Amino acid sequence: MLRHLMVTAGLALCAQFAFAAEAGKIIFVAGQAQVVDRAAVQDGAVQEGDMLTTGADGFMYIKTLDNGLFILRPNSRARIVTYHVDPVNPANTRIKLELLSGVARSKSGDAVKLARQNFRFNTPVAAIGVRGTDFTVFTDQDTSRVAVISGGVAVSGFAGACSPDGFGPCEGIYTRELSAAQRGQLVQVRRGQVAPQVMSSGGNGPDNIAPPRNDEPIGKNGGINGAATAPAPSLDPIKNVVIAQLPPLAPAPVVNTPPPVVEEPPALPVEPPLVVVVPTPVPPVIEIPQKDSGILWGRWQRIGAPPATIDLTAEQERSQLLAVRGNFALFRTPGKEYVARENGSVGFRLDSSEAYVYTNYGPGIRTTAAATINNGRLDLDFGNKSFATSFDLTSKDETFKFQSKGDITANGRMYGEHAQGRPGYLNLDGVLSNERNGSAAYIFDGVIDAQRTVNGATYWRK
Repeated sequence: MLRHLMVTAGLALCAQFAFAAEAGKIIFVAGQAQVVDRAAVQDGAVQEGDMLTTGADGFMYIKTLDNGLFILRPNSRARIVTYHVDPVNPANTRIKLELLSGVARSKSGDAVKLARQNFRFNTPVAAIGVRGTDFTVFTDQDTSRVAVISGGVAVSGFAGACSPDGFGPCEGIYTRELSAAQRGQLVQVRRGQVAPQVMSSGGNGPDNIAPPRNDEPIGKNGGINGAATAPAPSLDPIKNVVIAQLPPLAPAPVVNTPPPVVEEPPALPVEPPLVVVVPTPVPPVIEIPQKDSGILWGRWQRIGAPPATIDLTAEQERSQLLAVRGNFALFRTPGKEYVARENGSVGFRLDSSEAYVYTNYGPGIRTTAAATINNGRLDLDFGNKSFATSFDLTSKDETFKFQSKGDITANGRMYGEHAQGRPGYLNLDGVLSNERNGSAAYIFDGVIDAQRTVNGATYWRK
């Protein structure tokens, strides 16, 4: 009986997380602050879609359903557009925040960390995705700036396939990433700008525009993002068809002359022709099995003498661009959609790879050296929806060990935990496929030491 009650309670808790309209609770409020048209109060609930406003002296701290943090500083307007959390299947989680103006801070909660691909922070001009992150944003109608406290962000302007309506980061050649290791820098997006800029904060960061209170958790930094605009309704024009009417014809004159009587001979019977019906043969239906979606990876720009191995623009016409990291891109080719298994584990062997080590000697001074990858391991645990990988990277007679772990989504995407600038750990984006009886690939970057970084790609087979 006790076990039954515990299971029932657990299911009820899951249902509350999956369907509750409440996005969070206010844990601190100071100065002028409103939720919709009422004054904000401590312990007050914030619902999905509520407009949040702070005045010149206003602060509002909101604890989200999954123990995250959303903070509004003075003279700010924002909304928690969607906060749908599914703890049973994180792939169904959908979270979107929107800063219309002012300064806000977002610290990822437990659900965001499990479903980073479904988190979006919009401003009027930019889309922000996270790598399991704590960041601050400033925006007005034309400019947004983003700074990172911990983790990392991926920032894009609204153009092409990146729209305010989407969820997750906009991945592409015009996306710019910023991590907490890049202290004193921020990402800036201006309206109409094709690609964001990574630049020195120079006193223009969010914390400079609206400093945090002394009781705000953790330290300082500044940032940006874009607010969603509601799409205009599509109205189909109603066409009126006008039918011209002709004037009525005059009636025919009545003739009273009786018609002559004509006797017709009796009709002879007519034999119908013999019709032979030949059935049309029906060709047999042959079902051609759809091939599995595949993996395409490569270097999209030249490094020294070696030319690029993939045409990024042309390939986007044929395949789905999944991620770009440094000089490498990852695509999924058309075909039968991959569906991850519900349980079990599998290991892959390293089939091929390409990597380069970059050494920075100062502003504008960087050398490049090719590297090789050996002793690779990639292990998947479908029951826990997780993976772990490691390899040895060798360049100029030096060998460095790298590793990473992360999450597997239902459609076979792999997202690594953010390395946060730690030597020997990888930031990576990957994908699984059923082609060739099972394959995988990921592109990555990482830090060797204070001067050297690595960027590359790996391809794996069962």
